[in-house]
Amino acid sequence: MTVVAIDGPAGSGKSTLARSLAHALGFLYLDTGAMYRALALAAHRAGIAPEDAERLVQLAQQVDIRFEADGETQRVLLNGEDVSEAIRTPEISDLASRIAVHAGVRRAMVALQRALAAHAHGVVAEGRDTTTVVFPDAAVKLYLDASPHERACRRQHQLRQQGIEAPYEQVLQAILERDARDAARADSPLRIAEDAIVIQNDGWSKEQTFEYALRLCRERLGVP
Repeated sequence: MTVVAIDGPAGSGKSTLARSLAHALGFLYLDTGAMYRALALAAHRAGIAPEDAERLVQLAQQVDIRFEADGETQRVLLNGEDVSEAIRTPEISDLASRIAVHAGVRRAMVALQRALAAHAHGVVAEGRDTTTVVFPDAAVKLYLDASPHERACRRQHQLRQQGIEAPYEQVLQAILERDARDAARADSPLRIAEDAIVIQNDGWSKEQTFEYALRLCRERLGVP
């Protein structure tokens, strides 16, 4: 199994890049962030508080989270239900970050992520610990980053496309808070792997980021 792993903070464009790379390389796209969001949605529906580590771990061990191809896009299934849109709200995004601090939750999710990847000949995985914890032996490791201002603008635009209006200051504050939680958590904090290639894409279009990353992947993997 060949793995391309991408890490980086919220709003850096990891999902867009990973999806495009997976399509170009013919690999499975493994959106680990969507998996945590799906778990957060399940916890929200079950009335489990983000501080209740024991119940969250039990839920993570029992929940069924899968991906289903839909043309060039990918749907997220939670216990067989398509929750692709439901997991993209600011509330669920924030909740996902809060439950991800629990070590037991992360262990259960990492096991699920590796199990999903094991059935594919190639994987493009993205998240916040894919290069350091989930796939430390990945053939290609990328760390995608951008300034908080750039990431807040992108996230605000993304929310607006979903019909959600949020003030810039509110989106920026959420980005900064999530950065702090991701970097400070005791288990699998967000960090740059020693052998990762850092892509600072402030001012870059998604096409520019994709073309640069694809060239790096092809060079590292030795494919045309």
